[in-house]
Amino acid sequence: MSRKLKKGYYVRGLFVAEGSALDLEYKRELKGTDEPTRTDLKKESDALQKLGEDLLTLRADLITKLELPERLVEGVAEAKRITNFEGKRRQMQFIGKLMRKLDPGKWDEIRAALEEQHMPSVQETMVLHQAEQWRDRLIAEDDALGQWLNLSPDTDSQQLRALVRQARKDAKPEKPGEAVRHGRSYREIFQLVREALLANQEASHTAAVDEDDEDGDDA
Repeated sequence: MSRKLKKGYYVRGLFVAEGSALDLEYKRELKGTDEPTRTDLKKESDALQKLGEDLLTLRADLITKLELPERLVEGVAEAKRITNFEGKRRQMQFIGKLMRKLDPGKWDEIRAALEEQHMPSVQETMVLHQAEQWRDRLIAEDDALGQWLNLSPDTDSQQLRALVRQARKDAKPEKPGEAVRHGRSYREIFQLVREALLANQEASHTAAVDEDDEDGDDA
């Protein structure tokens, strides 16, 4: 998954994001004064307004971990419900004001939470690796298809067999010495396997939650 790069710079090996509390502190030191200029205040205000907008995209569990003021949490929830353009604009201005009242350290916590949200989870990374391994096995090993169907019996076996045959055909170089080419079937096998693994993982998670709930009821 691609990640959008932040704007910023490095100071003694530490990355400083533009608009962060540390960025403003460094800029004030360079100017020889602790008093922010009107330009600094405008940049800070714009950065916090944008951070407030990004807060609307943050997952509920990450918002809960941040322990934000109740008024801000309610303001974010209300902004998500508003569909009118002008009403949403006014609500975002209100959120911007609430953001400015937060401790600067909390701004950095919000940025870190947004970064965490865009990073693939351990489970997602594991599924990607497993899907790559199964794809390669299905193409290279004749008995891998039967093993996969035992693991995921809901798979359309005819579709998968056709994809495997085509992927093997595509992998054969047209001329001796040419590099192996991977066509559309190669990618489609990966997607099919990945979706099945994710579905199995979700089913296992749901079953575990249901079992916990039953144990709680019995208690």
